Amino acid sequence: MILGKILGMQAHESPIPPFELDISIKPGDIDELHHVNNVVYLSWVQDVGVAHWAFLTTPEHRAQYIWVALRHEIDYAAQAFLGDAITARTWTGTVRGLRHQRHTEIIRRDDGKVLARAVTHWCPLDRASGRPARLPAEIAAYFAK
Repeated sequence: MILGKILGMQAHESPIPPFELDISIKPGDIDELHHVNNVVYLSWVQDVGVAHWAFLTTPEHRAQYIWVALRHEIDYAAQAFLGDAITARTWTGTVRGLRHQRHTEIIRRDDGKVLARAVTHWCPLDRASGRPARLPAEIAAYFAK
């Protein structure tokens, strides 16, 4: 089970507080350079986004809508190693049409160092039809205009 927690509002433009998810580094996350592979960071970006969506929404919302990634931008700032305690922090950004922005930081807990920052553009889909869908007002309010 994935457990997350809501934090106090940061200096971000999100209309809702950031969300955090603690992550454990597994031996399979380590590459031949002996640090966490860059692709693993992308999976953490997705994991924290999915956990935040599950935290914010009802089972009915999750049954009706699913998200598809349109674009990922990741800046890598430092390496993570087996044994590091990691937190992924995410918050919602702006909406442009059906493009919903989500920001993520990957942080080493021991020293607070930001290891990576990502911005992902997501599009909500109607789960039944697979077509892009506008979100109901109660969910759309989670994103800045």
